[in-house]
Amino acid sequence: MPTPVADHWAIVPAAGIGARMGAAYPKQYLPLAGRPVLLHTLDRLLISPRVAGLVLALREDDPYWPTLGYAPDKPLLIVTGGDSRAASVLAGLEHLAGHTAPYTPVLVHDAVRPLLHPADIERLCDEPLDADGCLLATPLTDTVKRADAAGRITQTVPRDGLWTVQTPQRFRLDVLRAALSDALAAGREPTDEAQAMEHAGYRPRLVAGRRDNVKITVPQDLPLGECLLAAQAGEGV
Repeated sequence: MPTPVADHWAIVPAAGIGARMGAAYPKQYLPLAGRPVLLHTLDRLLISPRVAGLVLALREDDPYWPTLGYAPDKPLLIVTGGDSRAASVLAGLEHLAGHTAPYTPVLVHDAVRPLLHPADIERLCDEPLDADGCLLATPLTDTVKRADAAGRITQTVPRDGLWTVQTPQRFRLDVLRAALSDALAAGREPTDEAQAMEHAGYRPRLVAGRRDNVKITVPQDLPLGECLLAAQAGEGV
């Protein structure tokens, strides 16, 4: 089997404050199995043989990052993020554009998805990369209800064809950079990179990922994350 080529760069937007967590400091710095969530996330990306390096977007004067002493073996570039996810990712893309080719594949990954499995990275990176790009997601299996302002059900939504989006989301640097720049210039705030691409007329492809690629968002996600980490360790991850 040929040796995988490190032809991708990762971008991790980590400038948010994580208000929904209700913690004293941003959720990406909360402890998970004895280490900050963010360091688990960075490790999962940087150990991949497909990843050449990583751009980390932090808020200006972030007081937590300098205390971690994180020193990976691969290039880690730090940029100042923006007031939104889209602005932070765009800052990372702008910086990366000065270091690599325009058509470089980029993997944009949530700072608080520390359980990304190596098999998912391989599956995503093995997909043919056209201008539309691709992203990890899982088919929706729960029943979905639409509610009114009072919290009462107004509709049961058919779940056929519905997916829950994950990260990484994988695009060509030049195409994603243009899509995000155009979206922000038009006053739109895409909630993820795929939405910016959709607004630009592209149709990103969904790639089935593992369900343990959870996002740490609310307090109960931390003990869940620790259980999943232990389970993955049992698999040799």
